[in-house]
Amino acid sequence: MSEQHWPHFSHAELQCHCGCGRSVMDERFMARLEELRMAYGKPIIVNSAYRCPNHNASVSTTGSNGPHTTGRAVDVQVSGEDAHALMALAMHHGFTGIGVSQRGQHKSRFIHLDTLDAALGQPRPTIWSY
Repeated sequence: MSEQHWPHFSHAELQCHCGCGRSVMDERFMARLEELRMAYGKPIIVNSAYRCPNHNASVSTTGSNGPHTTGRAVDVQVSGEDAHALMALAMHHGFTGIGVSQRGQHKSRFIHLDTLDAALGQPRPTIWSY
């Protein structure tokens, strides 16, 4: 996938962190993420985007087929007032899964955003905390 489609997000931040180099992001998801970034008006720092099934199984309780393996999920570093603003915008822009982790040091806080639907076995829309 070309970075030209998503000027605010680099290939490096979207690829799997296991070293396989794969980055299979869904075009519609990324268009929505770009729209969110434009509405937010500030950089959105992606901590985790695409995960290959093996990597996801090693870092997540969702196993080898979690949301990140679909290319329709990201975890973004955000906290405080910015987290509140981003969450509100994400709901407005049609993100259907929002996971909130706002404990600990600010640099380790994040919000998970995805666009999965109920057909994949998850109730949607939904918000949860870690």
